[in-house]
Order: sequence, then C-alpha cells, then structure tokens
Amino acid sequence: MMPARPQGIGTGPARGESSVFYRPQANEVRLFEHAFRNRLPVMIKGPTGCGKTRFVRFMAERLDRPLYTVACHDDLTAADLVGRHLIGDRGTFWSDGPLTRAVREGAICYLDEVVEARKDTTVVLHPLTDDRRILPLERTGETLHAPDGFMLVVSYNPGYQNLLKGMKPSTRQRFVAVTFDFPEPNLEVEILRGETGVDVAAALRLVRLAGALRALKDHDLEEAASTRLLVYAARLIQSGMEEREACRAALAEPLTDDAETIAALVEVIDASLS
Repeated sequence: MMPARPQGIGTGPARGESSVFYRPQANEVRLFEHAFRNRLPVMIKGPTGCGKTRFVRFMAERLDRPLYTVACHDDLTAADLVGRHLIGDRGTFWSDGPLTRAVREGAICYLDEVVEARKDTTVVLHPLTDDRRILPLERTGETLHAPDGFMLVVSYNPGYQNLLKGMKPSTRQRFVAVTFDFPEPNLEVEILRGETGVDVAAALRLVRLAGALRALKDHDLEEAASTRLLVYAARLIQSGMEEREACRAALAEPLTDDAETIAALVEVIDASLS
C-alpha cells in the first residue's frame, strides 16, 4: 500500500473555512465538530458516491487539521496502518504507517470503506477509540498517546454488509455515527451547479434522471446512480458533450456490465431527457 499523504498541513484556508466544495445535508457538520471537541471517533455510513470522503476533506480543512486518507481493501493489514521495519542502505529502520503518523501529528486519520480491510486491522483501532486514546507499537516498544488534535474517522457502505464484510457490534459501538444518503433534489441541483457550472435546466434534468435510475436499484442494479456520477455527467455536458451521450457514459455504463440492463437504462435516459 502506498503511504497516505497528508492534506492541508500548514496551508489552505483559515480555521473555520474550507476551500472544498461541500453542501451540508443535515447536522453532520455540527456533529463532527462536537465529536472533534470531545475527542470522539466518528463513523460515516452511506452508499457509494454520496459525499462521505468529500465531507471528511471539508471538515479537515474547516478544523485546520492534517488529513491522512486510507482506501481500505482486502489485503490491508494492521502493519500497513501502523508501520513496519524496512531495510535500507544503512540497515533496518522503522517506517510509520499512516495511522501512526496521524497520531504523532495530531491529524485526522480517515479509513475509507473500513469493512473491506482484514479483520485483524480493526483490532489496532480499539485502544484509540476509547478513553485511553493510545496506539501501542509492539515492534518499537512505544505507546503513543493521541493528542487532542487527533481524530479517527471511518466509513463504509451498509448496503454491502454481509456476515463476512460486516463490522462487529463491539467495534461499531466505539464510534458516534452519522448516516449519509443522496441529497434531496434541490440540494443535488445546487451541488451539480457548484461543482460543474452546468446551467439550471441541465442540472434539473440530471437530478430527475437520477431519481428515475435510483428507483431501479432494488430491481436490476446492485448500486444506485450516485451524486458522484451525476457530477461526471454534468462535467461532460458542460464541456460540450451531447446530454444523452454523456449520460450513457457516466450513468448507464458504470452501473452494470449487462447489455440488456444497459439498454434498459438508456431507455430511461431517453425518456427522462426528452
């Protein structure tokens, strides 16, 4: 795993501001700020492409904290997060992982899709998610005490949960949690316009189309058309691509590989844009 890169260290907007475009849906900003002040870990639940990662970036800048983001996957180990000994020109040396660097620096560590990581990975999080707020490094003999500025944030998509990929109740109960969903239509229009500059009429058509496609999720699709994909479609349209062509490329093709289902989605696109 490539080491996560800190974002927002020593640069960017003043505390309380953010250059990241984000529009709150409910009380998530206030909840995050209270959690940060009370040194509580946060869990964000929601479907793919609904703004979870964007929100964390927004809050890191708003709170003027460095941010380490780790995209979790099946091969992610505890050592990938904490660190390991490496061999260099001058012999063996210790290399901190992104979680350890975040603790040392008082940064936000964000584990995206945490349930995708191996089971032993979440064990190293437990001492950081209770009143101890410590990270024991067995290989170096250190015990790191998280400073006030450190915050642990995890996210996952509950729609993908199963017996093998779920988060244990004993781990979930170590976090305060917030559930995300796709924005209400008026807010989604605002997001599309703010992200891409697309005109109001085109944004309205895209949001109406998203509603029609999302209605098919429980029938033919594993995932719904996300706000992220809508933004992609809007960017293609804003750059001069024909609407139906842009929507097929950004909304139909990414949702499925089945030719018949793609054809059905294209019919929905044609009907919504006519």
